[in-house]
Amino acid sequence: MSERPTPRDDAFAEAGTMVAGRRRDCVERGSPTPVTHGYAALSFQLTGEARVEQSGRWIVRPGDVHLVPAGAAHRHLGGSRGESWGVGFCVPCLKADGAGALLSPFERVRDGGAAVITIPPARHDYLESLFGELAVATADASGGDPAEAVRRSLLTLILAEVDRAAGAAPAPPGGGVVPDALRYIEQHCLGPLTLQEVADAIGRTPAYVTGALTRATGRSAVKWIIHGRMAQARRLLSHSDERVDIVAERVGYADPTHFIRLFRREHGQTPAAWRAARRFSAVPSPAPR
Repeated sequence: MSERPTPRDDAFAEAGTMVAGRRRDCVERGSPTPVTHGYAALSFQLTGEARVEQSGRWIVRPGDVHLVPAGAAHRHLGGSRGESWGVGFCVPCLKADGAGALLSPFERVRDGGAAVITIPPARHDYLESLFGELAVATADASGGDPAEAVRRSLLTLILAEVDRAAGAAPAPPGGGVVPDALRYIEQHCLGPLTLQEVADAIGRTPAYVTGALTRATGRSAVKWIIHGRMAQARRLLSHSDERVDIVAERVGYADPTHFIRLFRREHGQTPAAWRAARRFSAVPSPAPR
């Protein structure tokens, strides 16, 4: 994939910090250019086959899971008509919950390991049921800690199944500037973090790091930091009643005015307006008399 990938996150930004659903592929031709996402994604193939390009070419068959780490350039090359379940999720948010260990299969892919994992047949029905429940839970617009806890629990169970299937896979060749920088940003972006600190952590200059990230993912290092912070901010705004200045501090901004300005630039609304719109849309309409 020699073309610079295009970042695509519209549906994810609209949904908050997690999207899930069932996909029916009816078109056999592939995508013309690679894309990247600011979130991690995985798909569980139910029927048919999909051919994908992602640091190599892969065939995803029924019972396979395709892993796409955040920032990984990929594209659909075509395949037979089929169906799959998929989920995308915020990596810094998951790490903030202490579930980062379940991301080891994604880290192996990021370091050059296989992007496709085969799930044992005996676990297919269980994994499919988890995806079905998660799709229902993410479609539910209700906020609050209980609803968010259900979504997190279902995602954790899915990731645990994938991690179990991956087993003790051989160690991949190793990282590099891009995977190492993305890992460091995902781990530290919810606190004070600068481009210089990212560069120091991986032993490169700031210009080198941000240039490498932009070429490989379509986003600079600073944009990756902002992306992770905004995802966690959406989560807190959706599922808590914390004041905006508290949310700002919890995602790494000491100055709430700067946070509000960045949030409005990214989402077209202030954090308070975004929260109000989400909560208004979640209120059920009165039943007809």
